[in-house]
Amino acid sequence: MRSIAWVLAALGFLIFAIYNWQPVELTLWQNLVLETKVPMLALIAFAAGFFPMWAYHRSIAWGLNRRIRTLENSLKQAALARANEAAAAKAAADESPVENAGNSGGQGPGPLAPVPPGSEGEGA
Repeated sequence: MRSIAWVLAALGFLIFAIYNWQPVELTLWQNLVLETKVPMLALIAFAAGFFPMWAYHRSIAWGLNRRIRTLENSLKQAALARANEAAAAKAAADESPVENAGNSGGQGPGPLAPVPPGSEGEGA
């Protein structure tokens, strides 16, 4: 869509240039006169208005993209920190000294370990 607009603008400028190809004198200072064609003067006027606004737009877009990247990185860091905290809490719960008493080195439960319900009276 943007390309179509630029092509139409270029075509319009070309038609304007063909019908207005006349020399004009532009007095810059008292003794400095610039003689140019009307389409060139129109092109310079367009560029003088377009390029500063385009540069301003690009600078705003660049700043906003920087802000978005910063926010995304801080969100990613917060998510990683939360995941690390959850992993550390799970590891701490798995390594509880009460639950692992007597189970080191592949040994079975000790003689004083609690008996799970439903297994009383079996095997002894």
